[in-house]
Amino acid sequence: MRLKGFEIFWESLIREGVEVVFGLPGGAVISIYHAYAKYRDRIKHILVRHEQAAVHAADGYARSTGRPGVALVTSGPGATNTVTGIATSYMDSSPVVVFTGQVPTSLIGMDAFQEADIVGITRPCTKHNYIVKSTEELAKTIKEAFYIARTGRPGPVLVDIPRDVSTGEAEFEYPESVYIRSYNPNIKGHPYQVKKAVDAIVSAKRPVIYAGGGINWANAYDELKMLVEIIQVPVALTLMGLGAFPGDHELFLGMLGMHGTYAANMAVTECDLLIAIGVRFDDRVTGKVDDFARDAIKIHIDIDPASISKNVIVDIPIVGDAKVVLSQLLDELRERKNVNWYEKHKEWLERVKEWKKKYPLKYENSDEVIKPQYVMEVVSELTQGNAYICTDVGQHQMWAAQFIKHKYPRHFITSGGLGTMGFGFPAAIGVQAAHPDDLVIDIAGDGSIQMNIQELATVKQYNLPVKVVIINNGYLGMVRQWQELFFDRVYSETDISVQPDFVRLAEAYGVKGLRATKPAELEKVLTEAFEHKGPVVVDVHVDREENVLPMVPAGGSIRNMILAPPRTKEEDDRIKEAKPLDFPS
Repeated sequence: MRLKGFEIFWESLIREGVEVVFGLPGGAVISIYHAYAKYRDRIKHILVRHEQAAVHAADGYARSTGRPGVALVTSGPGATNTVTGIATSYMDSSPVVVFTGQVPTSLIGMDAFQEADIVGITRPCTKHNYIVKSTEELAKTIKEAFYIARTGRPGPVLVDIPRDVSTGEAEFEYPESVYIRSYNPNIKGHPYQVKKAVDAIVSAKRPVIYAGGGINWANAYDELKMLVEIIQVPVALTLMGLGAFPGDHELFLGMLGMHGTYAANMAVTECDLLIAIGVRFDDRVTGKVDDFARDAIKIHIDIDPASISKNVIVDIPIVGDAKVVLSQLLDELRERKNVNWYEKHKEWLERVKEWKKKYPLKYENSDEVIKPQYVMEVVSELTQGNAYICTDVGQHQMWAAQFIKHKYPRHFITSGGLGTMGFGFPAAIGVQAAHPDDLVIDIAGDGSIQMNIQELATVKQYNLPVKVVIINNGYLGMVRQWQELFFDRVYSETDISVQPDFVRLAEAYGVKGLRATKPAELEKVLTEAFEHKGPVVVDVHVDREENVLPMVPAGGSIRNMILAPPRTKEEDDRIKEAKPLDFPS
């Protein structure tokens, strides 16, 4: 059947099983939006108030479901406003398909009104991008875009649609399959490399698993847990991996890296075998590369061959899907029937257990001022791991990672690689759209929330019951912390105490606003917020100069952690000089 391009667009999304599109209309996509009236009962559209929020929302949808999220925006500034969201999903390997309008093909390169070369602009931060040259190519291009976004190492794909392509007419036939000769991700691990990895596991006395977001994207949680429990090995997770292994499991060490736990960092430092799964050896994890698990044999399992030995040289690389490769490892391990794994690792496990006991995450609580760590503990206790937790970026993000027990996969949604302030709230909108009956909480900073606070109109319009918990300390907190520790306490341009009354601002949007200023108020206020049927903003006033600890100075070895605030001038001077020192707790 012959259809207009704008009809082909919506029919193609339906064939892909798209449930919701996040977008903002404009001239170059006006025909696509005009046609939406015909498809309103088959696909939901959520109107955001800024294009960056559309991509973050699509990203949140993708991370919480494992399916590609979709954003639709217009040309020119509409398209360029998506770049931060696209770069965020690219760094964190999230499958997002972004459709942008474009001026007619005859005007491309003529500096037409609202023209921007979005394909050229986003080439460095997309997995792939397209400009559709004809209406005949539109359906095939959309099919390829979704295929590329969700296969291999997931990532964002942009499809730029000129206006004459969307208004043109063509025969519509949606492809059943995709074949791209130059793109054929390897799924299964090489049998020889798998056997070599198992040999190393059998020989190891002090093994550690270091797992990340790749576990989530591969849906490999069951296989990871099975591996951990069979070979009795401690496991540390990256920020992006939190929830991929139960946070209350006895073999869980916590997050590793710059703000990781003592036990996780020391276990990785002292291990003789590091099993890295679905990770990319990010600098916030490794610290000083030369000292990262320096005495360990390193196994690296990842779907992306370009990530292997990119930052850290590994001994046993295995390219493949984490779920498939872990299944291969488990099959091979079952053949090694004479190994008593518990006895083999008993001494190592006792040592790790002692680290956990001696150096737990802790803080000095107060009856007078709310400590941000206490907020996370109350959130964790009230939700019992059943809520979807989204965060912005900064101190509150690290406290949420450290003090909330993340029990389930895809329930912790945060910006890792790009560290995007303003991500959490629109991402929570995407999560809530995907899970309308679940509790979705955005843990935000008073700096981050103001970057996309206009989306309060979106949650009000669609009655999306997102709960925004603002950790309000009147600072750009993480920058202030670095200024305190490394820049002589010169708080240059980080004081943001002049800011709106968040409760009254929420009410101006028609959203319920609550506030807590004392520890005794907190549980009652959060309970009221979580039980409310609609969206809520909770303004929590916390200790202004509380720091995230432990902390590894940038470029330092993860074995050398700041565990407590400096108490002497010598300690203070050494921190400011970025000389790592293991401060006693």
